[in-house]
Amino acid sequence: MTPALTGCLVHTHSVPKTHPPAVVLNGTLDELLKQVDERYDAVQSMILSIQMVACTGGSSQGEVKCYSPFSGYIIIGKPEDIRVLLLLPYVRSKFLDMVSDGKTFKMLIPPKSCAIVGSDVVTSSAQKGLYSLRPADILDPLLIQGMQPNQLVSLTQDSRTFPDPKKRKELIEDPDYDLGFLSEPHGQVASTLRVVHISRDNLLPWRQDIYNADGKVETQVSYSNYKKFGDIDFPTTIDIQRPLDELGLTITITKATFNQPLPDDQFKLDIPEGTNVTNMDDPVSAAIAPCGAHGPQSQH
Repeated sequence: MTPALTGCLVHTHSVPKTHPPAVVLNGTLDELLKQVDERYDAVQSMILSIQMVACTGGSSQGEVKCYSPFSGYIIIGKPEDIRVLLLLPYVRSKFLDMVSDGKTFKMLIPPKSCAIVGSDVVTSSAQKGLYSLRPADILDPLLIQGMQPNQLVSLTQDSRTFPDPKKRKELIEDPDYDLGFLSEPHGQVASTLRVVHISRDNLLPWRQDIYNADGKVETQVSYSNYKKFGDIDFPTTIDIQRPLDELGLTITITKATFNQPLPDDQFKLDIPEGTNVTNMDDPVSAAIAPCGAHGPQSQH
């Protein structure tokens, strides 16, 4: 029976070879937490010139629609002021102008002569796609915060693989550190709030998972193409996926200015007279798609 067990019953197939990156860096939990805090503290304000591709839909609809790329700007003043301005493709007139102070927001959509106002938190699960977008959905991915008061932290290790650009048939297995930020325990239970995945190739975040109160992944953010702006390492490609809202945003940064003084009226948005205003904190209004449409025509 020995030949049968070692011969005919064994089948071999090829798989891509993996190898570690040329450099694998080490860090203790305290060092990793300190680096996250230092990256967050290094930015007081930012002005970003961007290209953004928005996709809506998912398995519940059976299709995904991706809109033509918007150009525009994202302006942030800490702690929670943010303005997002998107321009229509080709004509470069305003498609969306959104501001927030971290508590309430205004979203003006000039082509539809409508505006959306309300709290920064989505209050209705009926809101999907672009109209579920809130300023915090962009602010939180752009500025990764460290451990907050009354939170706990865990450290685990994992790895990811990606193609080796120098060897077509091989993969790089990049080990990472995973910082899990947990809520203050209630009894013996602590909930995961965020997990920041840090590459050991450069000790920079390559992904962040943000969870909601039910323990579901609310936002998953991927970071790539880091560039140095002065003393600040910042990703120039940021992919934001919000599966529960069926919304995806890919932000490509073409120009970035950090820590410049911002005008006092930078985060002021006036809604023109005659604009149709929808308050998304009103359950009746929130259950109806505002503006009567979902933006410009999609590519597919």
